[in-house]
Amino acid sequence: MHDASDPLRLEVAATAARLVADAGHDYATAKKKALRQVLGGGPVPKRSVPDNDEIDAALREHLALFDDDHALRVARRRRTAVALMQRLQGFHPYVTGAVWKGIVTEHAPIHLQLFHDNPKEVEIQLLNDGVDFDVSTVPHFRSGEEVEALAFWFDDAPVLLSLYGHDDLRGALRGGITGPERGDRDALLGRLAEAA
Repeated sequence: MHDASDPLRLEVAATAARLVADAGHDYATAKKKALRQVLGGGPVPKRSVPDNDEIDAALREHLALFDDDHALRVARRRRTAVALMQRLQGFHPYVTGAVWKGIVTEHAPIHLQLFHDNPKEVEIQLLNDGVDFDVSTVPHFRSGEEVEALAFWFDDAPVLLSLYGHDDLRGALRGGITGPERGDRDALLGRLAEAA
């Protein structure tokens, strides 16, 4: 167990949050750089490494203080995600990450996880819709193995689609420590309505 009020841990979380917001780093990279910035080259006490929930909290605070456009950006990206989820409804889309949590930096993509057994059908639909995408991989949300991911722009917003088999949906619907880690289109519409 860690002490969430450890000043060093809080400083690392705040530094990581700033790197996510200002430089567009992912959480893992931001943590590594923050640890180097705060601790130099010295040993890293485990108790000083914040978890992702602590970085989320620091990022919320950072955006509230320094980003006047944050609420507008969250609403805009959520509306764009709803429209995209409608277009991809045959692939069982769930939104996760920054847009789902409501902590959207300028660089944060709309991250949709699709649960369908044929990733090629997703690619074919995007090609038929005239979407130019890049193919890469991302870690599976549970196993850590790699899954295919497609990156593109939609309605002036960066998008990341990670492609899972339909059976992965069962594991995806389990809640995290701080609540659900993803939501379907109806759940996202609910969050939009709550914020309005």
